[in-house]
Amino acid sequence: MLTIADTSAAPSVRSYVHWVADPVAASVPQVRSRVRATLDGWRVPAEVVDALLLAVSELVGNVVRHAGGGAGRMRVAVSAGGGWMRLEVADRGAGLPRLPSPRAEVDPESESGRGLLMVQLLTAELGGELSLVAHEFGKSVQVRVPVS
Repeated sequence: MLTIADTSAAPSVRSYVHWVADPVAASVPQVRSRVRATLDGWRVPAEVVDALLLAVSELVGNVVRHAGGGAGRMRVAVSAGGGWMRLEVADRGAGLPRLPSPRAEVDPESESGRGLLMVQLLTAELGGELSLVAHEFGKSVQVRVPVS
């Protein structure tokens, strides 16, 4: 189930939209589609849209894979303002995800374990940042990238 809350403001001021969803595989394409529609509506540059769509797919997929039913509902938020786009994926799961070292040896046959690193590297390439935040209700992963 996907719940939508849209508190978008006029394009010249800070805009914010968020969704609450169950951490199930079917939520990944639903949330991705909603993020795409929001970014397209805000006329975000294509390279930023591509980066945020990859990020939301990986981050929501991680919640589904690692936190699953124990995470309760997850929240995905996108905001724009002050020359920045911010994507946040939050859940009630305990413990922060671990970022592998960029220099760590990676098993070329592995099909998982590199998503968060990929998001971090892509975000840095755009001049942004990835942060992991623990709070009393769980955790969130935030991606922030500049837009011109």
